[in-house]
Amino acid sequence: MERESMEFDVVIVGAGPSGLAAACRLMQISKDSGQELTVCVVEKGSEVGAHILSGAVFEPKVLGELFDDWKTTGAPLLTAVTQDEIHMLSSANDSRAMPNALVPKTMHNEGNYIISVGNLCRWLAERAEELGVEVFPGFPASELLFNEDGSVKGIQIGDMGVGEDGQPKDGYEPGMELHAKYTVFGEGCRGHLGKQLIEKFQLDNGKTPQHYGLGFKEIWTVPSEQHELGKVVHTGGWPLTEGASGGGFMYHLEDNQIAVGLIVDLNYANPHLSPFDEFQRYKTHPVIAKTLTGGERISYGARAITKGGLNSLPKLTFPGGMIIGCDAGTLNFAKIKGTHTAMKSGMLAAETLAQAMLAGVDAGKDLDCLQDRFDESWLKEELYCSRNFGPAMHKFGTYLGGAFNFVDQNWFGGKFPVTLRDEKPDYAQMAESSAYSKIDYPKPDGKLSFDKLSSVYLSNTFHEEDQLCHLRLKDARIPIDVNLVKFDEPAQRYCPAGVYEIIEEAGEKKFVINGQNCIHCKTCDIKDPSQNITWVTPEGGGGPNYPNM
Repeated sequence: MERESMEFDVVIVGAGPSGLAAACRLMQISKDSGQELTVCVVEKGSEVGAHILSGAVFEPKVLGELFDDWKTTGAPLLTAVTQDEIHMLSSANDSRAMPNALVPKTMHNEGNYIISVGNLCRWLAERAEELGVEVFPGFPASELLFNEDGSVKGIQIGDMGVGEDGQPKDGYEPGMELHAKYTVFGEGCRGHLGKQLIEKFQLDNGKTPQHYGLGFKEIWTVPSEQHELGKVVHTGGWPLTEGASGGGFMYHLEDNQIAVGLIVDLNYANPHLSPFDEFQRYKTHPVIAKTLTGGERISYGARAITKGGLNSLPKLTFPGGMIIGCDAGTLNFAKIKGTHTAMKSGMLAAETLAQAMLAGVDAGKDLDCLQDRFDESWLKEELYCSRNFGPAMHKFGTYLGGAFNFVDQNWFGGKFPVTLRDEKPDYAQMAESSAYSKIDYPKPDGKLSFDKLSSVYLSNTFHEEDQLCHLRLKDARIPIDVNLVKFDEPAQRYCPAGVYEIIEEAGEKKFVINGQNCIHCKTCDIKDPSQNITWVTPEGGGGPNYPNM
């Protein structure tokens, strides 16, 4: 098929923190040089920020590096952190507060802000457009395009108007090709094009497998007497038991709002575990419930996070492009923060691109000099110092791992003379269902805990009913013949949106995919023990529409 095409100097995939920071920095440098570049950002969400979900406590130093006037130009950093608390939850009712002297220093948040990363991205997009960047929301990058020499040529935008049967409907519109001298991929965690690039160019050679967590977040409005502006609470322990790990958070935002969430590491072994139901239980603990009781839940979302850190970070460049942010895995898990590191990775990529392009370097080269720029940056130093945090928690558990991390961070400054590694992929750590008893989760009470469908409703998720399913099975027989038999088909439980279910028709078990519920968390692509599910982009604008996450 002959497709229309557009030419740019740089195409950036994803209007998240890394992609928008890269776009802004590119244009700043090009304007200063007097040789203005053409830069385009494509975003699969219906608007910038629609698919952005993060805790989030934000370190503003990177924003100052990008825009030194951010405090006077409306950047949405409204709530400074006023206090930190860390609680270890030992059971459904018991807990103990950790003294600050025993907390790894990476968990302290003086000088940081509680923010909506979605709103930060909306502000960054406005700044990018002021600088001359073209930002196109609602246009998902669906396929990679290559030059004859194998270098990346650009991306193809997904077709619109394709029916569930794969055939064009009335109003069908073929996706346009966007060609670029260089293409930068900042799709976020488990980007489906980033995943292909890592495999094609073997960018992860010599690295430990990437590791992930599934993060849940809700926003509540609570009574004013239960709200303490700027308070940050982190928790470990309950309800994650039987080898599961992760941690919870509760942040006190402006307007009597609370952001509450739970991160469940996706290396858990028990196939009966339901991360969504663990989150519902979490909110009933007295440490959390005392703040939420009597409040109103106004938003819900879930998203996988990339948490392998420096040990899993792939090579960032390949012929014709770069991979940045959470698409690569720049999150600092020791801080539970990834926005500032994602932005810095985008800025380093932009500086490398600008230097090469303004010097007339031929398009399509592998700009592996980015590695030198990365190695000399505070980003490399920060990721190096946090490299042991996740592996220690996985190897030694919450308490012993926490003790190791306290020693590593507070005594050695993150430079303990040993590097721990986690060599087993998350999906491969799932045990067979016969090894564990089923978990009896309590029914939702409709006050603190809720069901999946009412939660998905709050995510404002929408997909056209008659569209090609964006959740692809390599082998349609595996869910019933393998996963159900060996693992009691865990997709029914690890999906936070009720996308997958097993039903019975005429005495036969059937695997059903409710793709219209998908909130684009990518957990199925990560955790399926048979690696049989592939997430691809749906039609443009589909998915959640988070207003303030």
